[in-house]
Amino acid sequence: MKIMGETSMNRTRLVLTGMAVAAAIAMSGCDPQPESESTATSPSPAALSAAPTSAAATAATSDAATVKACTDIKKDIKDNAAKVTKAEKIGPPAGHFAVSAQWAAGSVAILAHSLGANEAVTAASEKIQNEMMGLSDAYNKSADAKPSKKTLEAAIKELDTACSAA
Repeated sequence: MKIMGETSMNRTRLVLTGMAVAAAIAMSGCDPQPESESTATSPSPAALSAAPTSAAATAATSDAATVKACTDIKKDIKDNAAKVTKAEKIGPPAGHFAVSAQWAAGSVAILAHSLGANEAVTAASEKIQNEMMGLSDAYNKSADAKPSKKTLEAAIKELDTACSAA
């Protein structure tokens, strides 16, 4: 017997592992150049004093990350909707796999772009990600699936509210 949260936790673990693998692959092509002795200097005292040390600077950085996350997530939602519409045009019986895969891919993008955002945006984006994975599962189970998107729309409204408060 599976526990309800176990599937979501396993899916999240799979997504995070996939992102880590993708990052490792992307970084494998990088060849950092070793610094020569002339370029490997310590930062000047002026540079050290300019480093953000206050809570306000940290909050500003966090707010900037949240604003960027909101922008990226909203773009992801719009892009995913267009791609789902295109995949739906394939039609059953094979099209439902394309739709399912697109919902899953969209949920990964949402998860990836929510990293670093404030708690409200992160919580709202997790709801969106979970709803997208639920739609993915529904389309994967049936070629004739027409699941409701009302809970996804509610989660998107929650994200809009969280982003407007950021």
